[in-house]
Amino acid sequence: MILQRYIGLSVAKGWMLVMVVLAAIFGLISFTQELDRAGDHYHTLAIARYTLLTLPNQLVNLAPVIALLGSIVALSTLDRHNELTIVSCTGFSPSQLLATLALPTMLLMASLWICMEYITPQLQQSAGQERQRLRDGGSGWLPGGGVWSTDGQSYIHLMIMSEDNVPGGISLFEFNPSNQLVRALQASTAIVENDRTWIFQAVREKILVDGQLQTRTHDALKITNLWSRDELPTLTLPVDSMNLSLLYRYSQYRATNGQPIEKYMHAFWQRLLMPLTVCAMVLLGTAISASISAGRDRSLGVSIGIGALLGILFYLGAQIVFSLGQLLQWNIPLVALLPTLITLAAGLLLLRRLRW
Repeated sequence: MILQRYIGLSVAKGWMLVMVVLAAIFGLISFTQELDRAGDHYHTLAIARYTLLTLPNQLVNLAPVIALLGSIVALSTLDRHNELTIVSCTGFSPSQLLATLALPTMLLMASLWICMEYITPQLQQSAGQERQRLRDGGSGWLPGGGVWSTDGQSYIHLMIMSEDNVPGGISLFEFNPSNQLVRALQASTAIVENDRTWIFQAVREKILVDGQLQTRTHDALKITNLWSRDELPTLTLPVDSMNLSLLYRYSQYRATNGQPIEKYMHAFWQRLLMPLTVCAMVLLGTAISASISAGRDRSLGVSIGIGALLGILFYLGAQIVFSLGQLLQWNIPLVALLPTLITLAAGLLLLRRLRW
């Protein structure tokens, strides 16, 4: 029991060490980039606050790399001090080593799921809202060039959403069954009522009359069956500010409106399966660094370099797989799981060659 606790704590300390180092690096990079966007109200202190609030979300996205490098650092250090040799001489088997690492790994996986659902997206949202308020005075452009929605014959596009969820920069287009444009509206803002009715303000309308588009203006114009008040805050959120449940619900909402959902479902499955990727990375890091005598054959820097290279390769490989999956329209959960399966297979293969 003492050995298990000691090894488990050593690996957890390795994860913490790597997390602190990466937090310092990526926090400094993020802070430096934000300094270019500083203004009268968005000053250095506000930028530092924004950086601190968004850093946890970045670290969650880096969790597989943290797990890999932290495991390598911890186990390579134990081997260099001959501690793994002593442990193996007590009859401690590789299967017992994996069982020892299972508990901290499961705790780390559970922590990631909790953070992705209840903590880091909310911090990201808070940071984004504060930056928008300080930089844009409470209103700002929606991410990704605005938001589109359709019910089959009509299309609506929003460009701006104020801090109190008043939509602006509104365009609406209506088509007949032969796909001919019969009506186009542009409005500066809209009042959203409880029954999905919007009252467009300062409206410029073009309507097809006898084959020609005629222009009209209105101070106010009612349009029914649009977004409800509850759905408006979601429109302002970039993907990295949505938690798991919101990503899934928003994907289903877009699906019912005939809009593309691949971007959101890919993000949902990648995050949902990320803790499994962390587990595979711990297994791979163990296979690389726990082989007794390996640590004395190479320096700790070489071991970390190998881990960093594998982390980069994993990231690039995952991006290639995701892009191919979207291009070839592969099954989304399978595409999200494939990098994890490859990492797991590599870890198991290396474990079979483990010198213990």
